Amino acid sequence: MEMQMEFIRKMPTPKELKEQFPLPKEVSLIKDQRDQEIADIFTGKDDRFLLIIGPCSADNEEAVLDYMHRLARVQEQVKDKIFIIPRVYTNKPRTLGIGYKGMLHQPDPEKAEDMLAGIIAIRDMHTRVVRETGFTCAEEMLYPANHRYLSDLLAYVAVGARSVEDQLHRQVASGIGIPAGMKNPTAGDLGVMMNSITAAQSPSRFLYRGWEVQTQGNPLAHAILRGYVDKFGNSHANYHYEDLRTVRNLYDERGLANPAVIVDTNHANSGKKYEEQIRISKDVLHSMRISSDIHSLVKGLMIESYLEDGSQKIGEGIYGKSITDPCLGWTKTEALILELAELL
Repeated sequence: MEMQMEFIRKMPTPKELKEQFPLPKEVSLIKDQRDQEIADIFTGKDDRFLLIIGPCSADNEEAVLDYMHRLARVQEQVKDKIFIIPRVYTNKPRTLGIGYKGMLHQPDPEKAEDMLAGIIAIRDMHTRVVRETGFTCAEEMLYPANHRYLSDLLAYVAVGARSVEDQLHRQVASGIGIPAGMKNPTAGDLGVMMNSITAAQSPSRFLYRGWEVQTQGNPLAHAILRGYVDKFGNSHANYHYEDLRTVRNLYDERGLANPAVIVDTNHANSGKKYEEQIRISKDVLHSMRISSDIHSLVKGLMIESYLEDGSQKIGEGIYGKSITDPCLGWTKTEALILELAELL
């Protein structure tokens, strides 16, 4: 039987889209400079602390840009101690396969899916953020084949808890030229996470977008601890001192390059109680203070934050409030960033 798929339209290749929507020269220069600074943080040449922070999903361009302008003003205040990489997450995994899948699928969350319009919209939004604020941003690499549509803009990529066991995600992470954070899987197996880091740090030959490709391996592939869920559906944290010590030992056993951890303060670490991110952030900094090994291992935090506290349903129309996971609002976010800078 023939495949039961309707082929809607042929999409432009990333090369074609980049030619149609080229980047201003100043945007490329900002990316090159920031890529080097971020690499220096992961390799230990720069001791600034990374904050990968922003909305759970970047669902509304004007609200996202409003947030980014506010974040840029705070970055200026803490630039000696903290290096901010904003989250501009435009493709969202859906565990059940239904629901809002991000701006990539729906440029307007209240309208039908349109992936060509979505790809153009996310490229435009990322470009605006760089041009207007000087930030290059983080995305989740949900679809490895789509990475090249944004590869000339992104500063950082996260491979999610449900994708981290997938061979293609690991192989593409080995060739993207920027840090790739490999999350522990939802059930919490740290061995799986370390396998994914090993794979991403290793050279690889594979099929990608109709080509046979060869990568050199990504020495900036690293761990993201996001907590886990047990077989009874209960959330468990893995950001505590003992967890960080365990990951340090796993790195040492494997002899991987640039041992590094980013702690995701939301998801199962907070049990999706977004306000807990404040306490968790300070707990991680405390662990860093009491151990030089942990201090050199933990490179930063991942925090979900937007203009308004909490979350809303699609269609409620509250400006700057998450339509996916609950986020810290701006007032709490600004206070937390300034407090973290004091504690570092």
